[in-house]
Amino acid sequence: MRNLPGWPGHAVLAAVLAMAVVMPAATAVEPDIGSLREQVTDAERGFAATMARRDLAAFGGYLSAQAVFFTGGRVQRGKAEVLAEWQRFFDGPQAPFSWSPDQVEVLADGTLAHSSGPVLDAAGKPIARFNSIWRQESPGVWRIVFDKGSPLPRPAP
Repeated sequence: MRNLPGWPGHAVLAAVLAMAVVMPAATAVEPDIGSLREQVTDAERGFAATMARRDLAAFGGYLSAQAVFFTGGRVQRGKAEVLAEWQRFFDGPQAPFSWSPDQVEVLADGTLAHSSGPVLDAAGKPIARFNSIWRQESPGVWRIVFDKGSPLPRPAP
């Protein structure tokens, strides 16, 4: 280490190292998982409400730019493809289906969440189960990155 005029280099280095050892390390704040779970549950309910309101633009507001949806055996990549595919579900005065979350879990670091729940046809009959992965894109802002529905198992004969 080169000494600056008037500064004993080793003494400065020793002082900085001593402070680093003595000063307590900053601890990361643990996310409040319960609060985050509520945020995602509310986001999922808001997302579902866009279908009931027939509001495709609001639906798009819940999608990550990188969203990947599995719809009807096909994969849509990116918000534009998802919106193009889902436009048909927003045509007409009545929603062809609805959904609501009954399970929501959040990673310990608070960055990703999974939501799942029943999908009901227009008459209210269960027809499938949805699974969505949400990413917290900024504090309190959750957007869907993956979404896939699965048909309900057939009853045993």
